[in-house]
Amino acid sequence: MIHRLLIANRGEIACRIIRTCRALGIETVAVYSDADATLPHVIQADQAIRLGPAPARESYLDIEKVIAAAQQSGADAVHPGYGFLSENAAFANACDAAGLIFVGPGTDAIRLMGDKAAARQHMAQHQVPVLPGFDREGASDDELLAATGEIGFPLLIKAVAGGGGKGMRVVERAEDFADALAAARREARGAFGDDRVLLERYLEQARHVEVQVFADSHGNAVHLFERDCSVQRRHQKIIEEAPAPGVSDALRQQLGDAAVRAALAIDYRGAGTVEFLLAPDGQFYFMEMNTRLQVEHPVTELITGEDLVAWQLSVAAGGALPKQQSELRIQGHAMEVRLYAEDPARQFMPSSGLLAVCEWPQQPGLRVDTGFGEGDRVSDHYDPMLAKIICFGDDRDQARRRLARALAHTRIAGIRHNIPFLISVLQHPAFAQAELSTRFLAQHQPATGVEDESLPLRLCAAALCWRDQLRARADDDPWSQLGGWQHLAPARFVATFQLDDRLHTVILEGQDDALHARCDDQRLSLHWQSGTGRLADTDSHHSLTASARLDGEHLHLFSNGHTDSLLLNPNLGNADDAARGAAFAAPMNGTVVACHVSAGSRVDAGAAVITMEAMKMEHTLRAPVAGVVRELPFAAGDTVSEGALLAVFDADDTENAG
Repeated sequence: MIHRLLIANRGEIACRIIRTCRALGIETVAVYSDADATLPHVIQADQAIRLGPAPARESYLDIEKVIAAAQQSGADAVHPGYGFLSENAAFANACDAAGLIFVGPGTDAIRLMGDKAAARQHMAQHQVPVLPGFDREGASDDELLAATGEIGFPLLIKAVAGGGGKGMRVVERAEDFADALAAARREARGAFGDDRVLLERYLEQARHVEVQVFADSHGNAVHLFERDCSVQRRHQKIIEEAPAPGVSDALRQQLGDAAVRAALAIDYRGAGTVEFLLAPDGQFYFMEMNTRLQVEHPVTELITGEDLVAWQLSVAAGGALPKQQSELRIQGHAMEVRLYAEDPARQFMPSSGLLAVCEWPQQPGLRVDTGFGEGDRVSDHYDPMLAKIICFGDDRDQARRRLARALAHTRIAGIRHNIPFLISVLQHPAFAQAELSTRFLAQHQPATGVEDESLPLRLCAAALCWRDQLRARADDDPWSQLGGWQHLAPARFVATFQLDDRLHTVILEGQDDALHARCDDQRLSLHWQSGTGRLADTDSHHSLTASARLDGEHLHLFSNGHTDSLLLNPNLGNADDAARGAAFAAPMNGTVVACHVSAGSRVDAGAAVITMEAMKMEHTLRAPVAGVVRELPFAAGDTVSEGALLAVFDADDTENAG
């Protein structure tokens, strides 16, 4: 029996583990870095111990500090969560040496499955199908290039020590192989300290289907069915669901049997996930095994009614599996999205800052797993996931519709987020029909929310929300708020906003049930229900439901999943003149890993200029305009802060062009 558990992690997964421990009567110990001192997981735990400064290598990844914290707290067990040290064999060994129960598999299993090449070879020996590929230890670049002739294109370069999509590149043509290999090695070296890679044949229309397995120390192993995680961006999962749509009972049995066979082949213990590629013809192939609890475990919990963390703790304490295979059943359907602090307008780069607004939705069938609340700060030192929004339904379509509705009613401001993008995926006809593959986003290109035709309607909604809030305040003090708006006539309201460095003017005339609006150069006929926040454009028949929070000179508008943070009545100079130099700045703290051009180079709009590394992922910054690179203040290897000037361009004179 575990009495006191140290959680060697942070944020959402730490909070989720604490929830189960409370139900079981187990005391919890949180650890934190300086950046996380006030986050919910620190507050919710029975104890909390500081590890060190914000960088993960000086806090969450420092094995000695984590073990010392466990000993100081009197913990008898350590749960690693996922990420950080969760699949680190040295950490599991250190726990054993310190007399601590490690809530996870043995070190041999972690080490074997952590080496993707060795894992492939081991699975093939135990009749688990693997893709054609090349996984020889220590292969040189020339040897890898030679192997492509036998594998063929497209192929996948995969980091041997990898995970989470890092160190992976899809290569379509032989002439792209050398650059892709260099990038994959560089990213793998930065993320894992190991630049070894293997090659596998790339299945363009395959699905990512994984099986949740559990094993105990008494020789028992079961599977808790499968999940579909095919919708991915840069090999990172975005939407997960269980059970996998379109999987027959026979195929489910085959997948489950292969996953259990894989677990037994390595004398596994605890929770694990065996990941497969499922081809259109029904054949499936082993990709890897994650020797930990998965981010997407909630969808499995919802369709089985089981608490997988409780299972982990029971097995780690030496108990037998809580249930046998014949006792496990699937009921309903569950779907999960990963809500990230990221900016779709900047190639989904991570976004950090203070959560000025953070309100999670409430509705039937909804579960929200998060480690953040309003007033918390999202750090640029860690993964940018804010929350997992999970919905359960009687069937897939009900779960999907509930999930889209929950996202539309989530209110997040202060950082950029991917909610509109997630809604567009959930509402895409191909997704609704479960036409899934790992290339779903590339093939269907759901809207990111960057180019959004609803912007004029949202700006009108912002003006109306602002007007109503000012009127409500004016009822108490009619003179206190007059400086922010112009009441030019009894039924006329004028608002000037700044949004993303652009100025917008909205003029409203008439009564709420018959409004005429001009938003910049566009005219709209509107119907506004202030009590419900419902706004409709009677000409286009477009509508939205809006709400807002007024914060000093900023108005945060929430509508259909969008967040618009507007500066009210801004006083700016000529924006065109300010942009003339076409300079661009670092969107986050990070390291320059490559400069693709030099000072004096001519570039086209969209050409790669600089590649930055942040949060262990590479992000390529592209020229905002066509012209000449006048200045590159930083070189490869330099560390830069958010907002630092990375390049200056002399833009081509479009008036004289051609």
